[in-house]
Amino acid sequence: MRWELDWLESRAGLTPDAVAIADAGTAQEWSYREINDRAKAIAVWLGEKGVKKGDRVALLAPNGISYFDLLFACGKIGAIFVPLNWRLSLDELAYIIKDCEPRLLAFHSNLTKEVTMIWDEEDRCIQIDGSRYAQLLGVTVGQLDGEKVEEEDPLAMIYTGGTTGKPKGAVLSHRAIIWNSVSTIASWNLTNEDRTVTYLPLFHTGGLNALSIPILMAGGTVVLANDFTPESAIKNLIEHKCTIVLFVPTMHHMLVKTDLFQKAEFTDLKLFLSGGAPCPLEIYEAYKQKGIAFKEGYGLTEAGPNNFYIDPSEANVKRGSVGKPMLFHSIKILDEAGNEAGADEVGELAIKGNHAFSYYWNNQNATEDTLKDGWLYTGDLAKRDRDGYYYIVGRKKEMIITGGENVFPLEIEHWLCSHPSIHEAAVVGIPDEKWGEVVTAFIVLEEGAALGEHEAKMHCRQKLAGYKVPKVIQTIGHMPKTHVGKIDKKKLREVALSASGHKPV
Repeated sequence: MRWELDWLESRAGLTPDAVAIADAGTAQEWSYREINDRAKAIAVWLGEKGVKKGDRVALLAPNGISYFDLLFACGKIGAIFVPLNWRLSLDELAYIIKDCEPRLLAFHSNLTKEVTMIWDEEDRCIQIDGSRYAQLLGVTVGQLDGEKVEEEDPLAMIYTGGTTGKPKGAVLSHRAIIWNSVSTIASWNLTNEDRTVTYLPLFHTGGLNALSIPILMAGGTVVLANDFTPESAIKNLIEHKCTIVLFVPTMHHMLVKTDLFQKAEFTDLKLFLSGGAPCPLEIYEAYKQKGIAFKEGYGLTEAGPNNFYIDPSEANVKRGSVGKPMLFHSIKILDEAGNEAGADEVGELAIKGNHAFSYYWNNQNATEDTLKDGWLYTGDLAKRDRDGYYYIVGRKKEMIITGGENVFPLEIEHWLCSHPSIHEAAVVGIPDEKWGEVVTAFIVLEEGAALGEHEAKMHCRQKLAGYKVPKVIQTIGHMPKTHVGKIDKKKLREVALSASGHKPV
């Protein structure tokens, strides 16, 4: 491998005894020297199992040190790390396994049943919490031999959610992962004193690449955790002296509603981050009342996922903004004609930079639809204000056209969530012969709250134009979620279509 690509080897040389990774569940800690030695030992074993440059190595496991063992080991020999989403159905997992054709499958004993149903090659799998794996880690390795690894060679392949179709394997090169980290460290001012707890699943780019890899590259500490609860999160943030943390909006909402949050003192924490989906504006107010810095970010598996920076003091003024482009990134907003949109005009967000993915695995058509002339077309709608701050408006495919007017669901969702009785809200468009589409909302109420459809519509009319007010507002017990915690609008749309007499498409 080219020495400059194996930054873990260099980091282990610079700060060998500093704590790199800790496990909140077991209280174990590993230094940079130790995680580098583990990666080298696994790399040697992979080679003995016939894994060569370009081969895929899959992992099916909850958050744990094995993610980094295998990612860094693959990096050292040019293999491709494929973290699998253990929350998927067996059919979905089987599809991904067939698509990526891994040379080897590693798994946790908790998922033995799933593995036996999707993988029948016992000689090409290993249990990462078994005795054999522990023995492998005890092997001392000197200089690794192998094929030369270049920066454009794939390092990881992360499958996208697939809510609008089959999951797609986004191929991330060494170049993409390194540049995402370099730009994040420089733009967000990360240092070796930063510590985070990672509850987001490491099979997702938010868990792996948003903070974990950048903090490790900077020489800080990543604390791994599973089974998020507000109480455990607060305990780990305080106990591990975390300075920065990334949660999705649902986690933030759960956190700020607890009495423990109101009583807790986060003396080491500099910043709460939100990502994965636009955050309800009420969350800003909860952190402001607590005197805690909070801001939003924006990203996607195919780009980073880190793309913007906003100072927390500005985030409180520019609520809902993700800020300005990070260092080394280019951003533009394109109107329907393909021209750059002006200030406060909504258009598709396009991104360019060394942190972008290379291609979709086995899917040239999807690659060509997304990568054009060096730009990554995100499919997300955004706008830029006159001060240069960017705002994510919603998904291009989710925009509703009713009576010839464009409606962005996020605006309605934010306003619905401002009602004290509403816990969560989601808005979809349903086909209609007269209007083209009609705005339909689903809401989940706070525990013990009561709110009728008429009252909810009256709340909407206080702020929204008439054509934006949902024609139907349906109260449900809970929001269906995707495997990464986002509201599953595909399922909601099917419910709405069924209720209206339309057949889902």
